[in-house]
Amino acid sequence: MDPFKTLTDMLLARATSSRSVHFINGNENEYALTFAELIERAYSFLHALQARGMVPGDKLIVFSNRNEQFLVAFWGAMLGGIVPVPVAVGISDEHRQKLFRIARQLGDPVVYTDDDVLPRLKAFAAAQKNDAAAKLLEEQIITDDSIPAGQQGDVHRPAPGDLAFIQFSSGSTSDPKGVRLTHRNLCSNVAAIINGLQFSDDDSAFSWMPLTHDMGLIGYHIAELARGIDHTVMETSLFVRRPLLWLQKVAERRATVLCSPNFGYKHFLKVYERKGMDGVDLSHVRLLLNGAEPISVDLCEEFLAAMQAHGLRREAMLPVYGLAEASVAVAFPILGREYSYITVNRHALRIGDQTVAVSPGEKNALKAVKVGHAVDDCEIRICGDNDRVLPDGRVGHIQIRGTNVTSGVVGDPDDTAGLFTSDGWLRTGDCGVIADGDLVITGRAKDIIIVNGQNYYPHDIEEIIAGVDGLELGKVVVCGAQPPDSPVEQLLVFLLHRQDNESFDALADQIRSRVGIQTGLEVDFVIPVARIPKTTSGKVQRSILANAYLDGEYDGVLHAQRTPTPDAAFDNEDPLIAELIVICAEFSKDKTVGADDNLFEVGISSLTLTEIMLAVDERYPGRVDINDLFEHPTLRELAEFLRRGEH
Repeated sequence: MDPFKTLTDMLLARATSSRSVHFINGNENEYALTFAELIERAYSFLHALQARGMVPGDKLIVFSNRNEQFLVAFWGAMLGGIVPVPVAVGISDEHRQKLFRIARQLGDPVVYTDDDVLPRLKAFAAAQKNDAAAKLLEEQIITDDSIPAGQQGDVHRPAPGDLAFIQFSSGSTSDPKGVRLTHRNLCSNVAAIINGLQFSDDDSAFSWMPLTHDMGLIGYHIAELARGIDHTVMETSLFVRRPLLWLQKVAERRATVLCSPNFGYKHFLKVYERKGMDGVDLSHVRLLLNGAEPISVDLCEEFLAAMQAHGLRREAMLPVYGLAEASVAVAFPILGREYSYITVNRHALRIGDQTVAVSPGEKNALKAVKVGHAVDDCEIRICGDNDRVLPDGRVGHIQIRGTNVTSGVVGDPDDTAGLFTSDGWLRTGDCGVIADGDLVITGRAKDIIIVNGQNYYPHDIEEIIAGVDGLELGKVVVCGAQPPDSPVEQLLVFLLHRQDNESFDALADQIRSRVGIQTGLEVDFVIPVARIPKTTSGKVQRSILANAYLDGEYDGVLHAQRTPTPDAAFDNEDPLIAELIVICAEFSKDKTVGADDNLFEVGISSLTLTEIMLAVDERYPGRVDINDLFEHPTLRELAEFLRRGEH
């Protein structure tokens, strides 16, 4: 399709459309807004923004858990030339802290949030004694109470080069980076998505990805709105609680275009293996995009094998590559073919190396997926450290340029300058190779860790860990590593430690707890090391530690560390608590959860907590929900709550 010039033009072109965006907030909580109704609601929201004096160029942080309200606020701001800034609400203190850091960067933004979120934000600001945050929450807040119905704001017509919205990277960072995206950037990439995925009037899209994520917002809402096709947005938290409902609703709605990153397939399969899924036909699914984090071949195969019984075609699996700085999409494979990959020696993946093909069963074999060719109006090249193009087959830095690529980030001009080469190509921070004409992602030049589709910076987590008594920066190294038998990246903490095992165990427990509380992440392993490798300039060499872990050099240390002893739970006089302890042990890896441990403080991730609660729900259907944990955070309290539910 020919691209629109601006998102405003695109939206207004759907002002009389009867096509709809459907919202799924529960098994029995579904409804739809036609595009025309969505635009009418956006007009009313814009009126409220303009009534409080907001003008084109002002910033509106959209901090809402509710998809319908999120979209109304996003488009209402867009119609007035006000720049929306989506920010994930999350459940951890880090998400709240990130909101205030972003607000500080933006200068004087207004914040739109939900009525039930605001009290928690105020309580957090008060606990942190953050006067600037408290002032923001008193003076610069909009909630649904202040949005009158039936009013219409005045539309602002932007130029293609005007800023459309700011996309902050997902995950944790002490210095959030906001990517500036213009109407031209977005309209170009949306047109490329529509053409590359061959959207037609017969298509219907379905996504559980959060709207604060580029794939969720641009790939599975804006592109569908631009093409004028029905699409469904499922609450992310609902997918996490009830992953089988995802494909049950896909089948019910006969959706044709889906998406999920690695962790979504893994989470789905854990429940599917226990419960199964009857009466679900997926033969209508045309495309199942797989992206947002490193793609696991083994997990693709496991998912496709499981879903074959439900009619899912292998050709539907579509590994893709993108990033926020490119709006979203960078590379798609050719449609209609089975996905493919190369198998190479993972020790020959340094910049400039020629890839070395090996058989899949070899110890150092790495399966790397082909993600295809550049989308329309975007170019890809592979370069050495000197930014010179390398021949096909050699590993290098992935660089891109095109009308979809950002001109920079919010804030420090040096950050923007560092994004680009001297001849104007954007440094993605990823490494790759061209194999058989296709782009293959081999790793990341930077030390970013991707967990559950979100980016985390090691130095941020290291600063959090350094707050543990007796630890300090320089003695703790955080990195990610993906073993050949793991479908997802593991979070590793290396600790400089030369004392006894008992003192190490205590520190490891504190580290897991602190990281879990402040980020919602689960540390896979805390590993003691006698030295931390550094360059001659003093830079930590995380890759050396990660490769040593992958090579099995720490297997003996890991085996010697404490493991859960669920059998000991039966020594407890309360059989219900003992049963809950055993359930926790099944999902909480190497962490022992006691009867009086606060589940939010033992270093268990929110996803693992959800898996635990799903297992509890299997044993005691309908008696407890993950939200009940906030009121009953220990297993002893949870057991009492379950008993009260019996009556």
